[in-house]
Amino acid sequence: MKKLVAVLLVIMLSLTAFSALGETVLKLGIYPEDVDTAALEAHEFFLAEFAKALPDVTVEKAHYKYAVDTFVAMAEAGTVPTIFETWFTEPQKLIRGGFVADITDELNELGWTDKMNPTIRSLLSDANGRIYGVPRDGYALGLMINAEVFEDAGLVDADGLPLYPKTWDELAQTAVKIKEATGSAGLVLLAKDNAGGWHFSNIAWNFGATLESQDETGKWHANLNSPEAVAAMQYVKDLKWKYDVLTADPTSEDWGTGFTQLGTGAAAMYIAANDAVSQPTTNNGLPVDKLMMAGLPAGPGGQYSLFGGTPYMFAANATPEAIKAALKYLETMGKAPVLSDPAKAGLVADAKARQTNGTPVINEFPSWTDADLIAARQAVVAEYSNVDTRMFQNYFDTVAKEGNLRMEEPVNAQDLYAELTKVLQAVVTDQNADVQALMDTANTNLQQILDDTVNK
Repeated sequence: MKKLVAVLLVIMLSLTAFSALGETVLKLGIYPEDVDTAALEAHEFFLAEFAKALPDVTVEKAHYKYAVDTFVAMAEAGTVPTIFETWFTEPQKLIRGGFVADITDELNELGWTDKMNPTIRSLLSDANGRIYGVPRDGYALGLMINAEVFEDAGLVDADGLPLYPKTWDELAQTAVKIKEATGSAGLVLLAKDNAGGWHFSNIAWNFGATLESQDETGKWHANLNSPEAVAAMQYVKDLKWKYDVLTADPTSEDWGTGFTQLGTGAAAMYIAANDAVSQPTTNNGLPVDKLMMAGLPAGPGGQYSLFGGTPYMFAANATPEAIKAALKYLETMGKAPVLSDPAKAGLVADAKARQTNGTPVINEFPSWTDADLIAARQAVVAEYSNVDTRMFQNYFDTVAKEGNLRMEEPVNAQDLYAELTKVLQAVVTDQNADVQALMDTANTNLQQILDDTVNK
C-alpha cells in the first residue's frame, strides 16, 4: 500500500510540474539535422505526442551542434536554444562560466534527481551539488568493422564472422592484409580536428600512458611526453610510414568522414562508439548486417575504453517554464527515468525508426539507474533487434570488464586533444618527424594552458 501511495505521489508531482506552463516557447536545439532521416521521423512522432501533453507550449525547431569556438559568443548574446547537446568534457567549464541554467529544483520536483547515474550526476553538478544537465546517453569507444571488406580479404572465421584484431600489433598486421587483398585502407585515423586527439588518447592509455596527473598540492601536470605516450605516437607514425595502411590523407579525416570511409568500404576499421551505429549504416549505406563492433585492441599498458557521453544542458536565460517543457519533451522521447505511456511509445517509435532505416537496434549504456526503465529498453531492443548479436558481443563483453572503462582526462580535455592533433598532423605528413620533440612541445603547450586556467 505504501508503495502504491508513493507511486501516486510521484505521478501527481509530475502532473503538477508539467501543468500550467502557459504560453511558453521551447527552442528545441536537439531537433535533428535535415540529413538524419531516421531521427527526423522519430521526432515528428515525439512532437505530436508532446503537443497532446502540453498544447500551449510553442516548439521552435532550432537544431544546434555544439562548437567550442562559437558557444560562448552565443551564450553571451542569449541565442543558445533552450535545450542543447554537448559533450561530457564541457559541463564543468560551462557551469563555471555561468553559461547554463541550474535545473536542480525542476529535477527535484519531478523526482528524477536520485535516478541519475551518480557518476554522471557529479559531472553535471557544481561544487555545491546543484545540477545543470541530464544525460542523453553514454558511450564507450570500440572498433567498428566493415564486415564486407573483411570478407573480401578472406579474414573471416568458419561462421563468417570477421577475424578482428585483439592487440594493436595485430591491428597493424590485419590492416596490411586488408590493403594488399582489397586496396581498401585498413584503418581510418583522424587528424583534422580535436577528434584526432580524442581517439589518440585512448590508444595512448592502452600503451600505458596517463596524459594528466594531479600532485598533492592540487596542481595539474601534463604528461604528453612520457615514454608510453611517445610509444603510442610512434605506433601511429608507423601505421602511416611503415605499414602504409591509413586513408590517403588523415589530416582531412574528421568524425564524420571516418564513418563515410567505413560505410562505403574505403576503409575496414574505425575507432567509434556504440551510440553512432547509424553513421556507417543509415547515413553511409553499409548494410545493417555488415557492421561489427569489437573492443578496442589491447596494448602493452592494458585494454581500456574511453567512456563518455552526451548530456542535455539548458540555456542560462531559459525560464523555469521552458526548462520544464524541455524535460517533458525528453520524457516523451524516452530519455527520462519515467515509464509513462508516451515514454514507452517513444522507445518503440525510436526502435521502429531504426529498424526501418537500416540502423542497428542495440542496447545502450544506462545513464539512468531506474530498473524498470532499463528493463523496458532492453525488452524493446530484444523485440526489434535487426542484427546478429554475435557481431556486437565482443564489444559489449569488453566494455563490461571491471576496470575497462576510463573517463576522459579530467581537465581541459579539448585543449589536450588539440595539442595531440597537432602532433598527429605532423607525424602523418612528415616521414622524418621527431616524435619525442613534437610531444615535448605539446606537453609544454598544454602545461601552460593548465597553469593559466586550473592552476592559477
